[in-house]
Amino acid sequence: MNTISKSVYIAMPRALTDAAPLSDFVLPEEFMRDHITRVRVIDSHTGGEPTRLVIAGGPPLGGGDLSSRLERFRNEFDWFRSAIVNEPRGSDAVVGGLLCEPQDQSCAAGVIFFNNVGYLGMCGHGTIGLVATLAYLGRLEPGEYSVETPVGKVRARLHESGEVTVENVPSYRALAGIHVEVPGYGDVAGDVAWGGNWFFLVGEHSMEISLQNAEKLTEFAWRIRQELARAGVTGPPGEEIDHIELFAPSRLPGVNSKNFVLCPGKSYDRSPCGTGTCAKMACLHAGGKLQEGEIWRQESIVGSVFEGSIQVRDGVVHPSIKGSAYITAESELILDERDPFRCGFTK
Repeated sequence: MNTISKSVYIAMPRALTDAAPLSDFVLPEEFMRDHITRVRVIDSHTGGEPTRLVIAGGPPLGGGDLSSRLERFRNEFDWFRSAIVNEPRGSDAVVGGLLCEPQDQSCAAGVIFFNNVGYLGMCGHGTIGLVATLAYLGRLEPGEYSVETPVGKVRARLHESGEVTVENVPSYRALAGIHVEVPGYGDVAGDVAWGGNWFFLVGEHSMEISLQNAEKLTEFAWRIRQELARAGVTGPPGEEIDHIELFAPSRLPGVNSKNFVLCPGKSYDRSPCGTGTCAKMACLHAGGKLQEGEIWRQESIVGSVFEGSIQVRDGVVHPSIKGSAYITAESELILDERDPFRCGFTK
């Protein structure tokens, strides 16, 4: 039987735990019914892309590193993922985050990101949303923090302005100039890069990158992903490329590029995509087009902008992105065992 832990925690930096008792964020027993569980969430958006952070009522994943806890989440509680982000409580665009106790006690928090079809190793816009949410809850003050994710530790700075800079995991271009034949579109060339997720990045195409053209862009990018799979093109060592990123020049003054990013569940990113921007900067650096300390400004399909830069240490690219997130709701989701759509549904 599917169960959810009734005693839950919110992991916060030890220095700030006096700001509000943890008990303030634990759902009391009187809120639990034999057939109803309440899950407390904070919703935000980063550059238009929604994040839903579960801060109470999540599944009991135990201890260990976050990669092993992600596997337990996937294998034993995947229904919970679907219930949180899919219809009727969510939508294809919602990215979920489960707040976790970090194994590394130097970290302010741990987080596992997920979406309408599965799990993400890292999420740039989601990390910005996480930091903004913890600030909203009074748990973070302006300063620097570490966040533990299933693919490693990332650094985040909360600025006085409320903006957040995330130093992502090391990023790199794995393959350059890969060609695939896409039915109906012809030959498509792109680079394979890691930015916390695997991307295929396409700069030369005939598509107009605009919100009004989102349906056609989705179809084009989805076909590229299908052909990559058929051709056996993967991220080393054999990992699926589940993000497709298309680029074009931006019309905004001082902005370098505009993108369209198709995410694993066939939903497009409303933000400039944090991990995608990191993958892009890794490709630019590999091609000699972006140097350490230079600013790269990336526009999304809805017009929001991330500011990116890289540091190179021992030949390894460490990308950073800066953006803003805004709280849109705090609520309790009700999971009723009598509800036939308790676990959500997808198209």
